[in-house]
Amino acid sequence: MNKDNMKDSKYRAELADLLFPEWTEGGSELLTPEDYEVKYPPRTLPKGAAVTRLGPSPTGFVHLGNLFMAAVNQRLANQSGGVFYLRIEDTDQKREIEGAVPPLISSLEYFGIEFDEGCGLTTESGEYGPYYQSERIRIYRSFVRKLVLEGKAYPCFLTEDEIDGIRAGQESEKKLPGIYGEYAEWRGADLELIEKHIMADKPYAVRFFADYEGPVADGDTIAVTDGIHGGITMQKNIMDVVIMKTDGLPTYHFAHAIDDHLMRTTHVIRGEEWLPSLPVHIALFRALGFQPPVYCHTALLMKLDEGVKRKLSKRKDPELSLSYYVADGYHPLAVEEYLLTIINSNYEEWRMSNPDADNASFTVTTEKMGSSGIMFDLEKLRNISRDTLARIPADGLADFMLGWAKTERPDVYPEFRDYKELLTAALDIGRKGENIRKDLVYAAQIFEFISYFFEPYFNMEDALPDNITEEEAGRLLDGYLAVYDHTDDHTQWFEKIRELSVRHGYAPKPKDYKNSPDMYKGHVGDVSTVIRRALTGRRNAPDIFEIQQILGEERTLARLKAALQQS
Repeated sequence: MNKDNMKDSKYRAELADLLFPEWTEGGSELLTPEDYEVKYPPRTLPKGAAVTRLGPSPTGFVHLGNLFMAAVNQRLANQSGGVFYLRIEDTDQKREIEGAVPPLISSLEYFGIEFDEGCGLTTESGEYGPYYQSERIRIYRSFVRKLVLEGKAYPCFLTEDEIDGIRAGQESEKKLPGIYGEYAEWRGADLELIEKHIMADKPYAVRFFADYEGPVADGDTIAVTDGIHGGITMQKNIMDVVIMKTDGLPTYHFAHAIDDHLMRTTHVIRGEEWLPSLPVHIALFRALGFQPPVYCHTALLMKLDEGVKRKLSKRKDPELSLSYYVADGYHPLAVEEYLLTIINSNYEEWRMSNPDADNASFTVTTEKMGSSGIMFDLEKLRNISRDTLARIPADGLADFMLGWAKTERPDVYPEFRDYKELLTAALDIGRKGENIRKDLVYAAQIFEFISYFFEPYFNMEDALPDNITEEEAGRLLDGYLAVYDHTDDHTQWFEKIRELSVRHGYAPKPKDYKNSPDMYKGHVGDVSTVIRRALTGRRNAPDIFEIQQILGEERTLARLKAALQQS
């Protein structure tokens, strides 16, 4: 190691030629960092506009964290007149799953996440691409070369075994593990040695030259203002981190610095697991001469598991995957409402004061984001879904159910499509008046609630009440058919139910039976249950009169007669 070589401009120029021969060979397609600054100029946006991004890796698993980050980024950009874009960070070839991007985009679209620019299902849009990092290799190489020319980066031929040996020695001596100071053996190595290794096709990485010998002292800190945590003081970076891997691809550390600068990102929203990397990232931005974006490190998504807080797990928690919510059919607006409650602590208070307002009028701020573990509560999501669906008109819910069935229940879709009026009417039961029903949560559950309206899914699920035999049920149904008139209003209809009950020995009111159980076979509710079961296959269902009106006279009579024949 010869650190002085790093200060020698001739050495650095020759080193750059060795590492980046394409520059000595020439080529009109090669651009300098200065060229890229011109190609990707600062955006023309209103003052205070936020430029945010989602930068997932194409791993094939789209999770709740992706949606949470996307929702925050979209809000910050949209409410400020800024730009929200999608960048695919696919430089880790080992983690990449082929074909993972379209499902990612489709899943986010389902929940109302729309990008102003970036990667799309088939093409890219925007002037700051390419938006796949794997297509930006020339850009990264140009900036790595810049750092080499400035003595801020160097090639490192340490093998994995050698690195493991260094770390083992550091651990035995209770030293900070990593490549830095005396352990950075290839800092300023002789050009002849470097060239010999290159000619022998020895793999090498390019490391950032931290220009620090260590050990870290108490005063060697950096101060950063985090958008969520506020002022943070951290130990400065002393590590010669890898910025270009042996496969020629950049590390996340380096690629995100280049991309966020050239794409003019103003705010980076990411999980707090990235906080330990912040000193490295700040060091890279400073070395490159870039202004860092505002970093906002969000708390981790947690759940209570038998009274203990823990991080949501891909292995243990199916609700971490977005496919869980798509398959069950959670309404995007309900999920959005829930996410806002965990994004900003003051959202629930705002919603209570503005029960009918569009949530777009609520302003998300990073200052109101939680800095400790964010508790994900599936039951709370379901409660919010109940309230949200109660506010959506029945025809809007019908459209939603159609869309869900088309992708998730193709067997059900033709029924919903061909009998949309029936679907809408079924969804509208109990939604008029002051006490609106709030038991609808998600599409799969809603379908189970209303499936009996559709002939292919109608079946006798429940048994008769314990105090009524099949023969007795037959007599009650026969009596009901004798007096049934589809033109009756609700009062006339119920009076007939009451008269039928008394005629067959049932109390006209439940309290009459409760007071004198020996005088009756049961009460009017038992008789209603027999009729309800005949029409729906269930002992518990909404108002029978309303169900009959929706089914229509022909189907009502057909079901009553079919039930009578089975008695």
